[in-house]
Amino acid sequence: MGKRIENLKKGLDLEKKYSLKDAVALVKKTANAKFDETLEVHFKLGIDVKQSDQQVRSTVSLPHGTGKTKKVAVIAKGEKEKEAQTAGADICGGAELIEKIFGGFMDFDVLVVTPDMMKDAAKLGKTLGPKGLMPNPKSGTVTFDVAKTVKELKAGRIEFKADPQGIVHAMAGKISFPDEKLIENVQTVIDAVMKVKPSSSKGVYMQSVFLSSTMGAGIAVAVEQKTIN
Repeated sequence: MGKRIENLKKGLDLEKKYSLKDAVALVKKTANAKFDETLEVHFKLGIDVKQSDQQVRSTVSLPHGTGKTKKVAVIAKGEKEKEAQTAGADICGGAELIEKIFGGFMDFDVLVVTPDMMKDAAKLGKTLGPKGLMPNPKSGTVTFDVAKTVKELKAGRIEFKADPQGIVHAMAGKISFPDEKLIENVQTVIDAVMKVKPSSSKGVYMQSVFLSSTMGAGIAVAVEQKTIN
């Protein structure tokens, strides 16, 4: 892996920040894995992650999707369960689905729960939490609007969250997408991360932005540096 990445970096100006258009083109040019790699966006943010009011977490719907269809499970009952089924949820259920997941069932990518079922679903925290699958209001996965949520998730809604180092990782489609679609997806993610900048943060918020393919080298992107007063 080390030698392969070094070979990919040859011919790249690692000190240069490229326009979004040029960065996407370079990432596509250097993506040489034997599968359709994902275009990833990585942000280094000027936030103090130790402060509760400087947490960065939200969702955004990519205009051209992620290139991957998510398997969505919904815990709901009555009419809300029917709404989820009609909207295209892959798995639906109430208390019986909670018990099934508690017993080890994990054949889904996203879990949505209606607020009235969260008390019963709370027991899944130890199982789903470490895998990042536990529903959370901040990620929009605890909601009564299950139909809209399921449709958005199936269409390409993603969640992003700053890690303990203040870095956000997000996907923006597949390398096989046309350049124009990838550019629009990436710009949508950049705008979404900028939109949720904490008001209490000081200094430069979006310190760096890099694009890469799943197995490729990172390409720095020139973005407008905005300072928070």
